[in-house]
Amino acid sequence: MRPTFAAVVLFLFAWSADRATDEIQVYNAEINEPGRFSLQLHGNEVLRGRTSAGFPGGLVPDGAFNGTPELGYGLSDSWEVGAYLPYAVTRDGEIEWGGAKLRALVVSPRARERRFFYGANLELSYQPRLFEENHWNSEIRAILGWRVRSIEFIVNPIVDVALGGRHRTADLSPAARLAYILSPLWTVGLEHYSGFGPIDHLDPSRRQLQETFAVADFSGRTIDVDVGVGRGLTPGSDAWTVKLILGWTL
Repeated sequence: MRPTFAAVVLFLFAWSADRATDEIQVYNAEINEPGRFSLQLHGNEVLRGRTSAGFPGGLVPDGAFNGTPELGYGLSDSWEVGAYLPYAVTRDGEIEWGGAKLRALVVSPRARERRFFYGANLELSYQPRLFEENHWNSEIRAILGWRVRSIEFIVNPIVDVALGGRHRTADLSPAARLAYILSPLWTVGLEHYSGFGPIDHLDPSRRQLQETFAVADFSGRTIDVDVGVGRGLTPGSDAWTVKLILGWTL
């Protein structure tokens, strides 16, 4: 396992990067068992995207990659805490560190066994201006999901709240997932990610982020793999993005 793990880390850091979205994922309310740790490596690369940053001094998405290791720890059958250390590798090959994030995830117990499951994720982050226009930010993410036979549908209403800086906005960025469960190990489906802008003054449709990903997930006993290819649907989106999430239960 150690050589494989090292190869994965080198693989992630070898990609070129510049995108400030370090995690592209729909939360499914599944958490670690009490007393168990998990490690996830998130990475996404913009193959063809926007050629200007979303704010002065920010990262340019086109030809870019962002990622983060994520460490989670189960406190109970309904509560997990976690931490992220985001990073980016610019198109010039420079590694940029993206601060830190802390989260608390509260969910319905044993979500994987339920037909209807739910939860909420609260996140606090501090990041340099290269990654976020405001240093201090928070995320409030609800989780609502249904499984009917082999069909899984999940929605994540997400509100991103700026806690500092001159532009203290609350942005609406929902995500959704529709998937088909092929077996206990394999799932395929579609995920959609949106960025509507400030809740009190939504961006025009052309400036909104609207991206749909075709995804495939493998869930083993100790390792999980999530891969996807995304297509932007508006001028405010990136045209093509690929993502990879590798997870281990420790």
